[in-house]
Amino acid sequence: DPANHEFMCKLRQEKVERVVADVPDVEIYGDESGTLLISWGGTFGAIRSAVDAGRAQGMKVGHVHLRWLNPLPRNLEEVCAQFENRLVAELNLGQLHKYLGQAIGLKAESLAKIQGQPFKVSEVLQRITHLAAQV
Repeated sequence: DPANHEFMCKLRQEKVERVVADVPDVEIYGDESGTLLISWGGTFGAIRSAVDAGRAQGMKVGHVHLRWLNPLPRNLEEVCAQFENRLVAELNLGQLHKYLGQAIGLKAESLAKIQGQPFKVSEVLQRITHLAAQV
């Protein structure tokens, strides 16, 4: 029944929208301006270590690690707006980068790696250094 199918799709969408009230706000690790790294999943350790290394070198760097993708945390767009540069780090073809651009209009650079290996702290730090020089 086409009408019931449409009704059920809208009902499921409403359920997802209601869940956002239970999704915790993202918290910024590190600095609250400068360059923001956005990550999710198994990238956490390398990204956090690179942020610490960048801050130790005097760069202004923050980190947000997403645990919810649908729905996104309510404050994500506001947090991202605090930073001059944003970098989405992910171990795939850049799907999160594209999704955040569509979902919240995020203007960010992408650091995507699809070689079946985790990020090295040095490769993330290299991108942080490049972005920090632009601020």
